[in-house]
Amino acid sequence: MRLPVSLLIFLLATQTLHAQNDTLTYQRKEVFITMRDGIRLNTVIWAPRVAEKLPMLLVRTPYGVSESDSPNRTMYFQELAREGYIFVLQDIRGRYKSEGRFEMQRMGRNKKDTKAIDESTDTWDAIDWLVRNVPGNSGKVGMLGISYAGWTTVQGFVDPHPALKVASEQATPSDMWMGDDFHHYGAFRLSYGFEYAFMEEAAKSDSLYPFPNYDTYDWYLKLGPLANVNKDIFHGKIPTWNHFAEHPDYDSFWQQQALTSRLDHPTVPTLHVAGWWDQEDFYGPLKCYEVLEKKDVSNMNHIVIGPWNHGGWGRGDGERLGNIRFGSPTSKTFRQDIQLPWFNFHLKSKGDGKFAEARTFQTGSNTWRTYAQWPPVSSKPTAFYFQADGKLSLQAPTAADASDRWLSDPARPVPYRPRPIEQTYGPGSRWYTWLVEDQRFVHNRPDVMSWETEVLTEDLTITGNVLANLFASTDGSDADWVVKLIDVYPANHKENPAMSGYQLMVANEVFRGRYRKSFEKPEALRPGEVNPFAIDLHQVNHVFTAGHKVMVQVQSSWFPLIDRNPQQFVPNIFNAKEADFIKANHAVHRSTRFPSHIVLPVER
Repeated sequence: MRLPVSLLIFLLATQTLHAQNDTLTYQRKEVFITMRDGIRLNTVIWAPRVAEKLPMLLVRTPYGVSESDSPNRTMYFQELAREGYIFVLQDIRGRYKSEGRFEMQRMGRNKKDTKAIDESTDTWDAIDWLVRNVPGNSGKVGMLGISYAGWTTVQGFVDPHPALKVASEQATPSDMWMGDDFHHYGAFRLSYGFEYAFMEEAAKSDSLYPFPNYDTYDWYLKLGPLANVNKDIFHGKIPTWNHFAEHPDYDSFWQQQALTSRLDHPTVPTLHVAGWWDQEDFYGPLKCYEVLEKKDVSNMNHIVIGPWNHGGWGRGDGERLGNIRFGSPTSKTFRQDIQLPWFNFHLKSKGDGKFAEARTFQTGSNTWRTYAQWPPVSSKPTAFYFQADGKLSLQAPTAADASDRWLSDPARPVPYRPRPIEQTYGPGSRWYTWLVEDQRFVHNRPDVMSWETEVLTEDLTITGNVLANLFASTDGSDADWVVKLIDVYPANHKENPAMSGYQLMVANEVFRGRYRKSFEKPEALRPGEVNPFAIDLHQVNHVFTAGHKVMVQVQSSWFPLIDRNPQQFVPNIFNAKEADFIKANHAVHRSTRFPSHIVLPVER
C-alpha cells in the first residue's frame, strides 16, 4: 500500500508550492550510482539551466525519491532552489528502487575490512560519482535531511568525502534506546516501534499495518503481552522487532548503534535542527550537538531549536502548532533566514559567516533568542517541591512522612492522547501534534497525580535542562514513571477564551524503574522501598507568563505509546506472560527525607 504524501514528513516530498515567481527551471534525471561492492542506488538529480557552476545538495532517504517534485515546488527546498543549487535525492540501500539489503540504522563497518560497507561508504561513493559525472557542478557538496535523512547526513560526515563541505542534520535519531523513536530510558515505545518496523521492513516500500480497529488503543490492549507480536503477527519476519525482543536492555547492540559510539569531533560545519514538540526525535539532535560540541575547536558546530513538531520547519509557515500560536512564520524564518544563509556561505561564499552558536525560539514570549553557549550557563537550577493538596512551591516540604498514592492497573492504562488513538500515520491521525494536546483530558484521573503553583504574578523564564527528582515506591517490583511539565493557562484567557485553563505540556519523559541503577543490568524494585529517580526532561526555552501556573503531572502508564509495564519484574518484558501483569500501588513521596521536586533552569 502506498502511503499518503502527508506521511513523508521525514522529509522529502512533503508539501509542494506552485510559486508564481520561480526564476529557475529544474530538469530531472534519474540514474543508478554503483557502490564499491557493485550494488546500485537509485538517484534523482534536479539541475537548473544556468551558466555558472553550482554546488550540490544531497539527501539520502529510505522513503522513496522517484516521485519527488521539482525543488522549486517543494516547500523544504524552495528558498534554496531560487538561489540555485543542484539537488540530488537518493534511495538508500535496499529501499524502493535501490538494490541491496536494507538494514535499519545500519551498523558502522569494520574499517580494517577494505570491502566492508555502511551508510558512510555509500555516501562517499555517491558523492565521488556525482562530482565526476554531474555536468555544471562546482565540486562542492552539502548534505541535509530530516529524521532518517538527518541520520544519513550524520553518517555522511563521519568519514566525509573531500567534496563534502557542509551539513545540516535535522531531527536525527541519536540513540534508539535512550531517547529516540523506539525507547525512552528503557521504556519501549510500543505503537511507534510496532508500526514503524512494519512500515519499513514488511516490504521494500512503505506500507501501513492493516489494523482492524480505528482506535488502536483497543487493539493494542487486546494484543496482550509483547510476546504475542511474533507469536501471532510477525512470526520473526521483521528484523527490527526481533532486535527489540532480543535486546531489551542497553547492551552492546544499542550502544554500538548510538551516535555517541560513532562520532568524535566535527569534520565539516554542521547545523543541528530540533523542534520543541518533536514527537519522534527531540533527543537526537540535542545529543548529536552535545557530543560534537565537546571537541569543537573550530566553531563548526551550531544548533537551532524552534517551536515545531517532527520536521515542521520543512513545511508550512510555522505560525502555529495545533492550538498553539506563535505570532510569526517560524518555519519560513528558518528556511529563509537560517538554512539558506548557512548553505550559501559554506558552498557559495556568500554572507559574512557569522552564525549564532545557538538560536532558539523562546515559547511563551514567542521570540527568537541567540546564545553563545547551549545550554546557557546563566540559568539558575531552581527546585520546585511537591506539596500537600496538589501544591507546587519553592519551599521544601516539612512533613516527616507524606506521599501521594494511586493504583496503577495494566488493564486500564492512561492513554497518551485523547481517544480515538488513530494509527500513527493513518488517515486523520493526530500523532503529529499530540505533544501540544490539552492535558486536561487526564487531569482528574485517579492514577494521574498533579501539583501546581499559585498563579504567577510575574513572568518565569526557564532556559536549559529540566530534571525531575522523584522519591517513589511501589508494592510491585517494577514501575514506570512518566513526568510532564505543564504550562497552565489562565482560567479566563481574555486574548483567546477557547484557551482558558489549557494545560500545555512543555517538557516530558518516561523512566522504567528497573533501570534506576544500571541501564545494562536491570534490577527488580523492592516492594515498599523508597527509591530516588533522577529523570531528565531534556531542554526547554519557555516563559510561563504572569497569570499562568506551573504544573507537574506524574503517572505510570502512557498507552499505547509506551508498552504496559507488568509491574512485576521479569528479566525480559518481551517474554512476559499475561499472568505477570499485576495491579500495583505506587507512591510519590514529599517529606523532609524524601522531597520530590522538579528542577527548573530559571533565567537570572
